[in-house]
Amino acid sequence: MTLVEPSWDQARSAAANLGAYLGSVQLPIKEATDRIIAIDAKPLVELPTYETSAMDGYVVAGAGPWKLIGEIKAGAPYKEVMKSGEALGIATGAVIPAGAFGVLRWEHATVEGDVVSGETSERKDFRPAGEEAKLEDVLISKGCKLNPGRIGLLAASGYDEVEVSVKPKVALILFGDEIQLSGIPKDGFVRDSLGPQIPAWFEKLGCEVISVEYVSDNLDETISAINRASKIADVVTTTGGTADGPRDFLHSAIAALNGDVIVDKVACRPGHPQLLATVNKKPLIGLPGNPQSAVVALMTLGQPLINSMLGVPNNDLPVVISQDKFEAQPGFTRLVLGNLVNNEFVMGQYLGSAMLRSLANAEGFAVCTNPVTEIRWLGLPS
Repeated sequence: MTLVEPSWDQARSAAANLGAYLGSVQLPIKEATDRIIAIDAKPLVELPTYETSAMDGYVVAGAGPWKLIGEIKAGAPYKEVMKSGEALGIATGAVIPAGAFGVLRWEHATVEGDVVSGETSERKDFRPAGEEAKLEDVLISKGCKLNPGRIGLLAASGYDEVEVSVKPKVALILFGDEIQLSGIPKDGFVRDSLGPQIPAWFEKLGCEVISVEYVSDNLDETISAINRASKIADVVTTTGGTADGPRDFLHSAIAALNGDVIVDKVACRPGHPQLLATVNKKPLIGLPGNPQSAVVALMTLGQPLINSMLGVPNNDLPVVISQDKFEAQPGFTRLVLGNLVNNEFVMGQYLGSAMLRSLANAEGFAVCTNPVTEIRWLGLPS
């Protein structure tokens, strides 16, 4: 059954339910940055793996003064058991030997020949094994994006490879006879802004864009392009043609391909004439042709769909406050571009559906509804 102009939240729920998880692959960790982890990653070794020194200095046994008998470097553990009255120079990160009492920091130590004196206490500056992580701890939860810090944590925890979600493959089709691909537009043409940016947004959402095709406003060409795309991609995305004008052929093309429209228009502004369908059992996201509306539609229908395909949870959006005054029209949701400043939403300028200037400087959208509810924050993917 087609949802005709559902609420914004209903549309996002329908998109999330349409997305099916695509599975996972093993990758070397050095190739996994910005991928979605497909497991709850637990350490393969405790962190630290050994009891180590937290400081440069001298590890001592028993009461001082102590006789200096050698040095312990990181990566070269002392194999013997220390005897009372002995001291060993020790580097930060080096393994604490058996029999040790404490570490005397080098700046607190007095060394005369091979005699070390000073004051320390039992287990002073010992870094216990497992202090940071035990074997049963979940370090990175399934569905998280692997940033460089998380890659480093996996490496420290003993991982050479990691299981990540398969990237959805996206085929992008851009409709319009008025699009100019380069140079200064003239003679009624408009410069294409969606072709350069929509693939980048999809990549930030975790996808791989495998094809970009420009198609004239023609029914037969529209049918052929969608049919081709649905055979090579996990997700088909179109721009333009989502309304009901004389040059809008998307609905007719979907019908000709025996597709099903899941969502037809959404009660939100901007981005009202957006569409979600299936063609040849593949999801199709229909984005409006106006630039800001297209991005709103991508975040409305595309983000929850892609999240489900990647195994990323579609969590409730956080609530924010704002001193700015804005509202949605009755029965609609409004998405307002802007930024969070000290957790308070600050509205952008140039908010028309065809405008890009605010989008270029925004971190996300304030989401407000009518009847009025709390303002929510929908961050753009980074």
